[in-house]
Amino acid sequence: MKVILQQDVKGQGKKGQMIEVSDGYARNYLLPKKLAVEATSDNINAMKVKEAARQKKLELEKAQAREIAQKLDSCIVKIPAKAGGAGKLFGAVTSKEIADALLSQHGIEIEKNKIIQEEHIKTFGSYDVKCKLGFEITGTIHVIVTEA
Repeated sequence: MKVILQQDVKGQGKKGQMIEVSDGYARNYLLPKKLAVEATSDNINAMKVKEAARQKKLELEKAQAREIAQKLDSCIVKIPAKAGGAGKLFGAVTSKEIADALLSQHGIEIEKNKIIQEEHIKTFGSYDVKCKLGFEITGTIHVIVTEA
């Protein structure tokens, strides 16, 4: 019997796949637990429509990530910080502070966990911070730490 998986099933396949299974396995396990539906022509068409919508959504998200990466290259984020002697900051500039400053200064919203700091920012100066936007697209945030 051919079925379309509604969820990932270990050892069988991923969600949205059409697989061939024995009649008993489908009737007694997959269908009652709503892990799959029978592969009728209506269900196959619905699966194709869902897959097309998913692909379109992925393309849109990829385009948005490219657009954000281009915006990031042209903007500079200024972060005021308090420091002690010799220009050493009290603490460090965090990813959350960078994300908040980016939102307030340029209106670009990026989650703090997507900002990758290779080294801690503990002194005044100019830094380039990488940002993973998804789909193997990365942007660079230009950060300037100034005295508050």
